[in-house]
Amino acid sequence: MKRRARISLLAAVCTLPLSALPAAAAPAPPQKPVFKDGEAQPVFDPAQVVREDLWVTAPVDSDRDGKPDQVHLQVVRPKETERGLRVPVVYEASPYFAGGNDVPNHNVDTELHVPQDSTRPGGKRAERMGVTAAAAGKWAYEDYLLARGYAVVYGESLGTGQSTGCPTTGAVNETIGARSVVDWLNARAAGHFADGRNARAKWSTGQVAMMGVSYNGTLPNAVATTGVQGLEAIVPIGAISNWYDYYRADGAVVAPGGFQGEDADVLAKYVHTRADREPCKPVIDRLTAEQDRVTGDYSPFWEERNYLDDVGEVRAAVLSAHGLNDWNVKPKQAAQWYEALRANNVPHKIWWHQSGHTDPISLRREEWLRTVNRWFTKYLYDQDNGVEREPRATVQREDGSWVEEAEWPAPGTADVVMRPTPGGGERGGLTFAREGSRAVESLRDDATQLAEDLAAAPSSPNRLAYFSEPTPRPVRVSGTVRADLALTFDRPAANVTALLVDMAPDGSTSVVTRGWTDPQNREAIDRTSPIEPGEQYRIEVAMQPDDYVVAAGHRLGVVLLSSDHDFTLRPKPGAGISLDLERSRVILPVVRES
Repeated sequence: MKRRARISLLAAVCTLPLSALPAAAAPAPPQKPVFKDGEAQPVFDPAQVVREDLWVTAPVDSDRDGKPDQVHLQVVRPKETERGLRVPVVYEASPYFAGGNDVPNHNVDTELHVPQDSTRPGGKRAERMGVTAAAAGKWAYEDYLLARGYAVVYGESLGTGQSTGCPTTGAVNETIGARSVVDWLNARAAGHFADGRNARAKWSTGQVAMMGVSYNGTLPNAVATTGVQGLEAIVPIGAISNWYDYYRADGAVVAPGGFQGEDADVLAKYVHTRADREPCKPVIDRLTAEQDRVTGDYSPFWEERNYLDDVGEVRAAVLSAHGLNDWNVKPKQAAQWYEALRANNVPHKIWWHQSGHTDPISLRREEWLRTVNRWFTKYLYDQDNGVEREPRATVQREDGSWVEEAEWPAPGTADVVMRPTPGGGERGGLTFAREGSRAVESLRDDATQLAEDLAAAPSSPNRLAYFSEPTPRPVRVSGTVRADLALTFDRPAANVTALLVDMAPDGSTSVVTRGWTDPQNREAIDRTSPIEPGEQYRIEVAMQPDDYVVAAGHRLGVVLLSSDHDFTLRPKPGAGISLDLERSRVILPVVRES
């Protein structure tokens, strides 16, 4: 009886009109980004995400297998994108996600090149780079970005990991491969999952930023020079702008600090981690031949890897960060990139810190993340937060403090000329005299000695040292120091190295910055011109850009040597160099007192 009653009641309910039934709850709209004080707020749960692996087709066939290269990606996006939310993307491209190979470096204990004749064509003047944490685990920025409404995309560079194609240490194919991901995020390139299904980024707004450290920061520079639509911002950290300046210096074969003997081919072999490596062997062999460790001349090989040539195409806003003491990717890389961006009216900002080849997130985490947040909020979410009107330079001082300035080099910087006075075998002088001293002093090369030891030595036949009087007040150098030297050589080949040195009141010394050149490239970096022993030549050595304050009571010094044990090729000791003091000078970019 009770059962029949329940059945009758159910039948009655089923015959009621729909309007009489309680309405089903409508699904809640997806969480949207929230902005406060010009910054995206952490309103998303970075643990609630969708992770997808897929491949994007690049319009290049660098392994010459008759098929377009495929770029392997991992997409990490807020779960809200499954419910219709569209978000911008922060994209890290890297050759390091699959680790690296054990590769020997080139021998640097070798004699320098001496040309057999002078009839060479003329022309114009012209790491393992720090494997990031993303190679070993989660990227330091992932949760921070996901929580603020960004998707994070990781892309393996061509020839590495699960991507096809070949690694070429900065050549055009790597740029095209990395750019294809920006195209895919804007529905201009095809993508597919492992099972062959089409992969489309319907969740993407098409607004993309690229960011990373070292090689992972260099790829954003490269892609930005293509002017690809949708790349709205880049954050290159410790990044390269011209590969020639990474492995060469005005014709001299020069190593990245800590990796003596590395070159373009060594780095390509290191990151060549795709499963089938046979197709890329001829490509990498060609790198070995074309990089030219013999003359060190600039060439079409290096021209292809010079992103400065195409800065005029950059439309992405650039927030750059670099270490003033980075001797791996040296400060020139950021300084010349920044100067070119300024000249082309590209939105720009720079952070200089006092550390080496590292990410400022490890130095000033909260303020750096706030800067990155404001940059992306402006250029990826189109929020008018005024970041483009804020000071363009953030510089860390020697005591660890930070200063904000309108631009870099520091406003008010002007060239100051100083000249050496006799006594360089021990410690000569460095003065503001208008005329140089009439003297010629000499040194004898010995590449077995460290530059720092030669700078600190009270006397040495293997270097010439010139120091100012103690400075009565702090002196700030901001920019590139140049040594304009009149030199005579007793051999047809020699390295030339110049150091800027700070001497404390107790006599201890520290090398502030340094530079190198091959005097055979004195006329042009793409042309070797023979040296006639005994003939005097004007040789300029541009040191690495810096921003340094010489404390009151310290002495500023310039030390001249030939080979630099940690950076240049190391021929057998013995080459002699003579310096004409009267015709030599040092030009320092000094910030005037306000």
